[in-house]
Amino acid sequence: MQFICYSRCGTCQKAKKYLTEHEIPYEERDIKSENPTEEELNIWIEKSGLPSRKFFNTSGKLYKEMELSKKLPDMTKEEQVRLLASDGMLVKRPILVGDHGVLVGFKEADWEAALQGKQ
Repeated sequence: MQFICYSRCGTCQKAKKYLTEHEIPYEERDIKSENPTEEELNIWIEKSGLPSRKFFNTSGKLYKEMELSKKLPDMTKEEQVRLLASDGMLVKRPILVGDHGVLVGFKEADWEAALQGKQ
């Protein structure tokens, strides 16, 4: 299982603690030093069942500086994915990629349901 996170993100720290406490093995990847590629993002978006806009870190500084809340509605999926791949800080995190599918953000109940029996 791949755990894509940013070490200074509080939500990522909570998710990491959850994985550790539930003895769920994972490989950690820092989203800032290793941006997701367009190919990875397209796969993750499809596996997650979510629209590409749900992969944006809407509370992030860069998202706000770029005024993406106004721009995203007029962008194609391809344009959104290209933008996401340009800077890992635009991507919502954590992302957990595994046999269960792809989880974006950390909501304990959602992770519990998706990961039941994966320890």
